[in-house]
Amino acid sequence: MKLTKLLATAAVALGLASTAMADDKTKVGFVFVGPVGDGGWTYEHNKGRLAVEEKFGDKVETVFVESVPEGPDAERVMTQMALDGADLIFTTSFGYMDPTINVAKKFPKVKFEHATGYKQAPNVSVYSARFYEGRAVQGHIAGQMTKSNVIGYIGSYPIPEVIRGINSAFVHARAVNPDVQFKIIWAYTWFDPAKEADAAKVLIEQGADVILQHTDSTAPQAAAQAAGNVVTFGQASDMSEYAPFPRVSSIIDDWAPYYIARTQAVMDGSWESANTWHGIGDGMVGIGEISDAVPAEIKASALQLKAKLASGEYHAFTGPLNKQDGSAWLADGETADDGTLAGMGFYVEGLEGDVPQ
Repeated sequence: MKLTKLLATAAVALGLASTAMADDKTKVGFVFVGPVGDGGWTYEHNKGRLAVEEKFGDKVETVFVESVPEGPDAERVMTQMALDGADLIFTTSFGYMDPTINVAKKFPKVKFEHATGYKQAPNVSVYSARFYEGRAVQGHIAGQMTKSNVIGYIGSYPIPEVIRGINSAFVHARAVNPDVQFKIIWAYTWFDPAKEADAAKVLIEQGADVILQHTDSTAPQAAAQAAGNVVTFGQASDMSEYAPFPRVSSIIDDWAPYYIARTQAVMDGSWESANTWHGIGDGMVGIGEISDAVPAEIKASALQLKAKLASGEYHAFTGPLNKQDGSAWLADGETADDGTLAGMGFYVEGLEGDVPQ
């Protein structure tokens, strides 16, 4: 009888110890807008999640939900993560902004990190990358690679992040080729391979021999490969399976250092709400290897541009630049301020068509 009680007491003690050990773990959640295998945006965010696991080992537990639509579903997923004990939740798409703020109000002890948004709270940080710096390098290459002088651009949603990218690519393509025209198709999705492929095909039919994209799948790469003689650039991830052609370079998002740092901050109690916007110089934006399909002199000048952006010697939006309607925006040598860039809702001079409302 005494032995039975002793064993029972030991079992309870072991159970409590296991629970205490589990409670010591920092639980980190990730809400993804696409599948982790999209080969682009979500793939890179998931690499960041895996880097957190590798860095902290059994001190952390990570959980994720993929392909979460922007809207009420997102709020439900975030709420469940918080109820399940998440200490820190990364919400990785612009359309998660209001759901993140709403859920954060209900769970003031949980820390939230929202990617590409602008609304903060005491327990909500925002973070993004200066993708427009990478677009500058892409535009520089694209303007010199096109033979038709028509560059196609697949936009996701007409939000400042995407409009900045279009403007930056166009400015730098025009700088090396004044005859360049951009044709823009809005897909109104982040990830839909069928829509993205159709958009690429339409742009190619319209004469584009270079395709840029701000959507997340490799479908435009495949469409360009099938068409032949159409240049593409990897989006968010290297997409190197299409190198050396049609993919001649890429923008690579490296979230791992940020995710590790913010997780560490939660673990050591130093986390505070912040607004982070890093670029090439900080390593959050990478330029994928420029393939041998690009002539050596173009590659050299592109790498020089990348180095100037990284060092801060050059800003991607440096005047003289006008808005699309011809009104002055930046005087000669003047650079754009972050506030204007963050809310950018206009095209620069030379771009055709209207920004959708």
